[in-house]
Amino acid sequence: MFEYKIPLSLYIHMPWCVQKCPYCDFNSHKMKKTPDYSAYIDHLINDLKQDIMLCNNRTIHSIFIGGGTPSLFSAELINNLLINISKIIPINHDAEITIEANPNSVDVERFKGYQQAGVNRISIGVQSFQADKLIKLGRVHNPQEAIDAGKLAHDLNLKSFNLDLMHGLPKQTLDDALNDLKQAIALAPPHLSWYQLTIEPNTLFGSKPPILPDDDMLWDIYQQGHQLLTRHGYEQYETSAYAKPNYQCQHNLNYWRFGDYIGIGCGAHGKLTQNDGTIIRTVKTKHPKGYLEGRYLEHSYTVAKDELAFEFFMNRFRLFEPTPKSEFEQRTFLPLQSIDKPISLAIEKNYLVEDNQSWQITDHGKLFLNSLLEIFL
Repeated sequence: MFEYKIPLSLYIHMPWCVQKCPYCDFNSHKMKKTPDYSAYIDHLINDLKQDIMLCNNRTIHSIFIGGGTPSLFSAELINNLLINISKIIPINHDAEITIEANPNSVDVERFKGYQQAGVNRISIGVQSFQADKLIKLGRVHNPQEAIDAGKLAHDLNLKSFNLDLMHGLPKQTLDDALNDLKQAIALAPPHLSWYQLTIEPNTLFGSKPPILPDDDMLWDIYQQGHQLLTRHGYEQYETSAYAKPNYQCQHNLNYWRFGDYIGIGCGAHGKLTQNDGTIIRTVKTKHPKGYLEGRYLEHSYTVAKDELAFEFFMNRFRLFEPTPKSEFEQRTFLPLQSIDKPISLAIEKNYLVEDNQSWQITDHGKLFLNSLLEIFL
């Protein structure tokens, strides 16, 4: 029976953007006219009410309001949303509550309003501090707006804030990449997401790929950038995330530790463990038109038992901390003996080391992560 209480998070998707970035394959939609934001909030609440029966009387451990561009929504609407959520499901008193924001859609009053509504962490989509790179990436803010947003988040004394940065950008040099990091570090964010630009299908860059730095340049950028961040007290705890000690993103940690999460809003995904140990995944209607007509659930399915080990490790090995063996049993409901063979093979190939309590991915395993995960397929 389901006795171990798996942490439960809530993801809320806001689907609209001022314009669609050419690299973005998230479920975001360029606004043709001002959407009915208030109606969307009402639908989010109704969506949550439909999912609540799958939550087994748990409380919310973290909330992440992502997009799209959630900072297009007023502080009053975010306040209304959070109040109504708390009427449906209890929110832990110390829950991390994050909202994503674009630098050009924030001001002092809006940020303060989010904070008063209960938001205690802001994630700012900077991507670069260089004007030519921002134009190439289709961003609608300029470098000064990015700096101002970072300073504002710092001065609010939030629980934490994050800056999103990209590297491996079109025509980016090593100095360009390091200068972006130096500017970010100067703003003293407790958390930095620093990830490589990848060309995804079904994006503008996918159909018209820009020329990106070669593999040698990418490796130099990563190595020297990593060293710079480490020197300034940031610890890499996940493939693309760095944080000062005790400032890791709790919401993302719950994802990677194979915790549970409700997903509400256009295209949101959920993962919910049931009393009998089965795991249900939910996928919400992608397009705002259908969602605003009250058709929230696109489909749901139960994760097959023979896929659970792969799904667990696909998430868990993004983190560089040890993986407790007890956590595997508690979150997949599988015995350790069921993975004896793949674990032995992973150790033999020097992808993993183990002790009595945990497994640890090796530096070699980090370089061959896909090969490691294939062992569990």
